[in-house]
Amino acid sequence: MPDSPTYGVLVAPDAPSAPSPPLPTPVRVLLPQIVPALLIGVGASLLLLGVSEIAELFKDVLWETLPDTLGIGGFSSLWMITILTATGVAVGLVVWKAPGHAGPDPATMGLGDEAPVSPVVVPGLLVAAALGLAGGVSLGPENPIIAANIALAYWLGSRAQPVAPAALWVSLASAATIGALFGTPVAAALVISEALTRRPGDRSLWDRLFAPLVAAGAGATTTALIAHPTFDISLPPVTYPGWADLLASLVIAPAAALFGLVAVYAFPFVHAAFRRLPHPMVMLPLGGLTLGLLGALGGHLTLFKGLDEVKEIAADPDGRGAGAFAALAAVKLAALLVAASCGFRGGRIFPAVFIGAAFGLCAHALVPAVHPAVGVASGVLGLLLAITRQGWISLFTAAVLVASPAVLALLCIASLPAWLIVTGRPQMQLDTSGAPLR
Repeated sequence: MPDSPTYGVLVAPDAPSAPSPPLPTPVRVLLPQIVPALLIGVGASLLLLGVSEIAELFKDVLWETLPDTLGIGGFSSLWMITILTATGVAVGLVVWKAPGHAGPDPATMGLGDEAPVSPVVVPGLLVAAALGLAGGVSLGPENPIIAANIALAYWLGSRAQPVAPAALWVSLASAATIGALFGTPVAAALVISEALTRRPGDRSLWDRLFAPLVAAGAGATTTALIAHPTFDISLPPVTYPGWADLLASLVIAPAAALFGLVAVYAFPFVHAAFRRLPHPMVMLPLGGLTLGLLGALGGHLTLFKGLDEVKEIAADPDGRGAGAFAALAAVKLAALLVAASCGFRGGRIFPAVFIGAAFGLCAHALVPAVHPAVGVASGVLGLLLAITRQGWISLFTAAVLVASPAVLALLCIASLPAWLIVTGRPQMQLDTSGAPLR
């Protein structure tokens, strides 16, 4: 039996042994975790909101104020190519000159599964992330914000409570940021419970989730009170799903997973091609130029992290043909692949949501009998399974996007064939040698 309580994410045992019943955790162990969890939850949310607000203000300058002043179209092909190339130059300068080079290679980063970086790295990491968000790079804020919050929580926490294990601060910061990102602690609980591995003598699951859930609840509540976020894209709800809806979900989710695996398998090769370039001031501007060309090809909806753009395409499910939705999905997938490979700091979940939604709306356009909410939810489920390889967060995101409880049962069934397609495949994340994780 360990001498101290078990916190956060644990590693697998060295050898299998017979399971033992969970040990009760005394209240005196859990109570001292509440205050640090609350502080980290609120702080993680405020950092997320601050970076997002700065990025939005700079985005307005780049894509509205500046082109209006110059008398040119904000989303003209020339402007998109110019701004994204300039964003590559700016992020390249940060990666080149900032202390710690704006953190590790983003292709190796997941949702809080890496060691804390030094606090001196955090400013450059956040600046690089904000520049990418404002400049239209097809990445979300989740990975760099989680990494920054982990670094700050570990640095402050290890000084306030030197005897607490590092895993405590990592799990609290990860949970707090995920709760803040999704506006609910449920998402954090699902991600953390998926990462936890039981060992003989471990505390019960809910004991181990206690402090992370406090942090996630504080982060989610802070975000909700300040920013009032919503993932509902206002599609017509599914009241009573029928056999046709079940068949559609069983076809669309695996098909979307196969579509996402195209980028997953291409990821190490595209990443290796960019890494052969001699300097970040070559790699990132070239990546920005490529993203600008893709934006010119696919239009402004294929820029940025994708959450606002999802709401725009979902506002009129019948307003585009199947070819237009397919083009949006294909260009955004290519943009995500390039952005994640060339060194821009950002996460892959939100762009994957846009790709899955466009994929599902393409299915609706091809077969009008496919309900748009079923198509979008199933497409998002399949894409996220392929990109993130996290079943719970994929299912949760797909369900909350359409805000239709009746779709949840369909998604649970559709996740099974989709999971059979993605399980055992490479992940869209690399190790430090550039090899794909499995």
